[in-house]
Amino acid sequence: MEKEEVLVTRRGQTTIPNKIRKKLNIREGTRLRVETKDDKVIFSKIPSIFDLAGTGRLTRQQAIKRLDQMREED
Repeated sequence: MEKEEVLVTRRGQTTIPNKIRKKLNIREGTRLRVETKDDKVIFSKIPSIFDLAGTGRLTRQQAIKRLDQMREED
């Protein structure tokens, strides 16, 4: 598990360290889910359609449903 210390700005913003962004392939526009568990803040990368392409993990219907969900989020 990677551990880094970051600072939260007055507006509640922070920067994900470059080492972690590279490891998880997080770029501008990458969607993240933010959750809390006890006293922890957990960021999880939400896979894009490009991450899912060619993986064979989704049926055609599941891929269409996921695309519809992503459109609703925008």
